[in-house]
Amino acid sequence: MTTRIEHLVTSGQFSLDGGTWDVDNNVWIVGDDHEAIVIDAAHDADAIAEAVGDRRLTAIVCTHAHNDHIDAAPALAERTGATIWLHRDDLPLWKQTHPDREPDAWLVDGQTIEAGGADLRVLHTPGHAPGAVCLHDPGLGTVFTGDTLFQGGPGATGRSFSHFPTIIDSIRDRLLALPPETTVRTGHGESTTIGAEAPHLEEWIARGH
Repeated sequence: MTTRIEHLVTSGQFSLDGGTWDVDNNVWIVGDDHEAIVIDAAHDADAIAEAVGDRRLTAIVCTHAHNDHIDAAPALAERTGATIWLHRDDLPLWKQTHPDREPDAWLVDGQTIEAGGADLRVLHTPGHAPGAVCLHDPGLGTVFTGDTLFQGGPGATGRSFSHFPTIIDSIRDRLLALPPETTVRTGHGESTTIGAEAPHLEEWIARGH
């Protein structure tokens, strides 16, 4: 059975540090005809469940715990029986959105989440958030970067729980070490490749994103 990557865009709001902004989020569904994983259950549990269809949803993997990436996760888990995965370092952020419902399992650097022929290796990439992770599947030639790396630069680090030097270290040491042809599928906006972003590292540092 062929493993495939499906892309859904959902819309809602991101709130942190007293501010609220309208956002469009990328939701990624990885799997085959029988089972799948959702990466970042954003905003609309019904739309995500409809995209999953009658496949067994085994995991909802959160790249980090900003509300716009996790707000639909509990409802989707309740509807499908899927396990919600989060890195433990992002639990304080998670509790801002879901104070009465903890994740079901903790992501650990180096572990692999498997379903529907996908083998998603967890890369802990703090900076945008303490527990931010990326998910690399060498067989699919893809890394799902959440808000750690976008087309054109690193994720934002101007709000609480974030740190610019840390995100630069994460990108340099963990992501730019991947093959240059690796497709970067982001939490917002267009996809890119490792090779397209790697030459700009020093420019990002100089700009002090």
